[in-house]
Order: sequence, then structure tokens, then C-alpha cells
Amino acid sequence: MIQNYRDLTRLEMEQIDRKNTIVMIPVGALEQHGNQAPLGTDDIIAEAMLDYLKEELSEDFPMLYFPVIPVGLSTEHKNFCGSITLKPDTYYHMLHDICESLHHHGFKKIAFLVCHGGNAPIIQVLSRELRSEYGMSAFILSSGAFAHPEVKATISEGNVWDFHGGEMETSMVMAVHPECVKLDTAVAGYPKSFAENKALLPYGAVTIGWVSEDWTDAKGNPIGIGGNPKGATAEKGEIILRVSAKQLVPGLLEMLKWNS
Repeated sequence: MIQNYRDLTRLEMEQIDRKNTIVMIPVGALEQHGNQAPLGTDDIIAEAMLDYLKEELSEDFPMLYFPVIPVGLSTEHKNFCGSITLKPDTYYHMLHDICESLHHHGFKKIAFLVCHGGNAPIIQVLSRELRSEYGMSAFILSSGAFAHPEVKATISEGNVWDFHGGEMETSMVMAVHPECVKLDTAVAGYPKSFAENKALLPYGAVTIGWVSEDWTDAKGNPIGIGGNPKGATAEKGEIILRVSAKQLVPGLLEMLKWNS
């Protein structure tokens, strides 16, 4: 049964099959997403993904979903107003302590729903440490199937750099909280520092620890996002959220069988 962790009483929690139940922990962020999208974009997407997953999974699927962790590792965005970040060791130890508590109560399976890419390196390290230290199975899920053909088809023609705070993320927010998006203020972002490169890029085989200032508007002013959000629509966001949720279902079903 899919339930909200925080809604259960102590007595109800004692009756949960804690060995086989998956505790899903959505990890978001509070950081700039351009002129048009809210600081809480990643948290909004995380909350939406849980709703979409509940539609895709059977009612008896054994999962508890944890409150969204609203602040993460956002070092790359810290120079843009409103962005909040934890230090890497602070973030690691916070998540470790949550999982240690879950282990103390007998939970064996954790699924981190990663809704901000900057959180992923810490969670990858943590997942191995939890398995080594406690014998817990810590799975890692991505909140966006951004490489899926149906999702890529939502990107407007000519929008070749869609990335953080771009058309796809803005569309996802518009699908659930359109009042939070100010599309009339949107400005496109380009990776100016990498524009002439063929090998050294912001992502790929050869890269660097980029910061948001590497992404600028057409005049070279730091804008901190990739791509042009102006083509974002709620309809596109609905497609991205639904496809992304569907892509997670096979993995979640296999997590139930995982017992090593």
C-alpha cells in the first residue's frame, strides 16, 4: 500500500512490513531556475512525480513516501539570488542520519528520487556506504526521463541547449503550478564558455565542474539556465511527468524482488 510516511501513527508504522517496504525519499533543491520559474522548481517536480507514480502503480504496492527534502547541494547556483545550498558534508550527513534512523527501525530498502542533478554525486556515494555499512539497498531514481523520445519531442525546434531551468523543467511546473511561472519574463540561456568547443562541454565525456555563470543570455550576461523556456506549456509538462513516471515503474517493480 502506498502511504505518506508522515501521516502514519507509531502504531500504524509498527504494523508496516519494514523489510520489504520501499521508503522513497525525494531529494529536491531550493535554487534559481531563471527569470520565469520558481526557486522551488525541483521540489514542485518531486511532489508531482509522487502523484504521477501513484497513478501508475497498483494500490497495494508497498511503498512509503518520505517528505521532500527541500534543500540540497546547489553550490553551482549559490551566486544567484534566492539560491540555498548545504555544504557537501552537511548534505551527506543529513541524508545518512535519516537512513540510519530508518535502518534502526528495520527498513531495508531506500529509493532516492533525485529531482536535482547536483544532488546525485553525494547520493551515489551514500548509496554504496549504506549498503556496505548497514546492508541496506539504496536505489537511485531520476525524476525526469529527459532522453526519452516522447520527452525530447516536447522541445521546441531550434532549442538545442535545453537544460537546467529550460523549456522542459518550466513545462513540468506549469503542469501542476502554472501560477508560479512568469513566462513573460523568460530569457534564453547559452553555454557561452563552451560555445566554440567540440570536446570540452558542460556534460559528456570531457567536462568540468560548471557553475551557473557559465550559462549566459545572448548578450553574455549570466542567466544561469540552459535553453529557451518560452515554448513551455502545461501540456508539454504533463507529457514529461507522465512519461517519466512510467519509466520508473519497471525499476520499482524489480526493487521489490531485490533481496541481496
